Amino acid sequence: MATSSIFHNVVINDPKKAEAFISAIEASIADPYKTGDKPKTKVETDPNKISHIIDMWKKEAAL
Repeated sequence: MATSSIFHNVVINDPKKAEAFISAIEASIADPYKTGDKPKTKVETDPNKISHIIDMWKKEAAL
């Protein structure tokens, strides 16, 4: 049903544009999921550093 609603309003009169549209559809079928880069994270375990980070957050919140 989703596909029929997508194609319902598509009108292509130029053969080159039709070929480009079909190529784009085929490419999306070949690789349907794009993976984003995951942000690099670090788990902080040092209590002094954690306390410092919390203090910085509190100072920013007070502004």
